[in-house]
Amino acid sequence: MTSSKWALMGLLGVLLFAAVALGRLAVAQDETAPNRRPVAIVADQRFAVGDRGVLPLYVSRPWTETLPDVTRAVVVLHGRLRNADAYFETAKKAQAAAGAAGATTLLIVPQFLAQADVEFHHLPADTLRWTLTGWQGGDAALGPQPVSSFEALDAILAQLANRALFPALTDVVIGGHSGGAQVVQRYAIGARGGAALAQQHIAVRYVVANPSSYAYFSAERPEPAIAAACPGYDSWKFGMVDRPPYLAGATPAELERAYIARNLIYLLGTRDIDPHHPALDKSCMAEAQGPTRYVRGHAYAAMMSARPGGTPHHRLWDVNGVGHNGDRMFTSACGLQALFDLPGCAESQ
Repeated sequence: MTSSKWALMGLLGVLLFAAVALGRLAVAQDETAPNRRPVAIVADQRFAVGDRGVLPLYVSRPWTETLPDVTRAVVVLHGRLRNADAYFETAKKAQAAAGAAGATTLLIVPQFLAQADVEFHHLPADTLRWTLTGWQGGDAALGPQPVSSFEALDAILAQLANRALFPALTDVVIGGHSGGAQVVQRYAIGARGGAALAQQHIAVRYVVANPSSYAYFSAERPEPAIAAACPGYDSWKFGMVDRPPYLAGATPAELERAYIARNLIYLLGTRDIDPHHPALDKSCMAEAQGPTRYVRGHAYAAMMSARPGGTPHHRLWDVNGVGHNGDRMFTSACGLQALFDLPGCAESQ
């Protein structure tokens, strides 16, 4: 082989190595960069969480005046990108697909901003802001006061429990996909806001769609070997160790009993099975729960149902043919039934 051919092969080898390296870098950046960038759009409405801060959100109708025809409220939580605008569009699309079942529904999409968002958009000092992922587990806000993201949800539910504003309200659904589903699943563990709704005889349902991980009540995990080599596998938000103040007042057994009593639906896309998905949590804490979101969801539901007494108020519905896509999950037949009680999900039979 001539020296020129060796040189050419060497150059091709270098280019191939560079391409592989750039591909790995792109994947790594995709895992971290998108949620570190400031959001493009901040929600157009504001909601005061008492006197402790202001939360941006989208609401489909003015909810500070009486809405006598509203019978259902659907609260949809955005994912790790904090793109509440995209989730508001998904919620509106699902509402339209629900037809008459969605006609008397109020849509609410809160936005849990990060410090970078507040700075980039020059938002007022009273705007609530969290760390990039702390809001997913109920952490306290960085400012203006240490309000838990769970407390912000409590305030929204308290607003909905106001019979002067919602005299005909009968159902509230709190749903989230991906990072938003992480919030919903963990909020359902100790949700205080449901008490005000229960006093008004308003039913509450939690819809958990394709989260990367779940909060376990015991040290048992589907992948015990990974857990054994992972010191933090049982710490919050993956387990009950070092729970945030919002949940610290109850024992794990008490929290588990409360969680079991909730009306809860797990929605799992049958094609959310990529163990290398760029937005999948690949920490050892999450890997101890299984290799993919679909496997992790089924494993968690199975372990919960195997407890004494089972989980009579929990259901798991597979969404066939759908991967990690919040829009397709919530507009699917099972998504519409979970959010609007519209019959059509074969898995619910």
